[in-house]
Amino acid sequence: MAPKARLAAYKVCWNAGCFDSDILAAFDSAVSDGVDVISLTVGGVVVPYYLDAIAIGAYGASDHYVFVSASAGNGGPGGLTVTNIAPWVTTVGAGAIDHDFPADVKLGNGKLIPGVSVYGGPALVQHRL
Repeated sequence: MAPKARLAAYKVCWNAGCFDSDILAAFDSAVSDGVDVISLTVGGVVVPYYLDAIAIGAYGASDHYVFVSASAGNGGPGGLTVTNIAPWVTTVGAGAIDHDFPADVKLGNGKLIPGVSVYGGPALVQHRL
């Protein structure tokens, strides 16, 4: 994917938890080390941006043209369960549903290939592709 990429890792969590001071120090170190991308999977409760170490660190990193990606958290499903929502952070999450829908593909030669989808609406295409 990125043949000449270099990786840098910064420890921010310990047995006693993940402390804001360590998170901010890691952001500062990453920027000083010249990273281009910061990706972290640390989250907690939603707090105002001025109290959120990840939002503060990410804002400082973005000032140095560093792209920041952070996990959406594991608090869902439900309202207000997504973390790392500052507009200067690319928040990444995944979801699932408890069932799937048939999504068979019929080839031009008539062969039917069975499949599934998370989309249960009407067919999006009614003609051959």
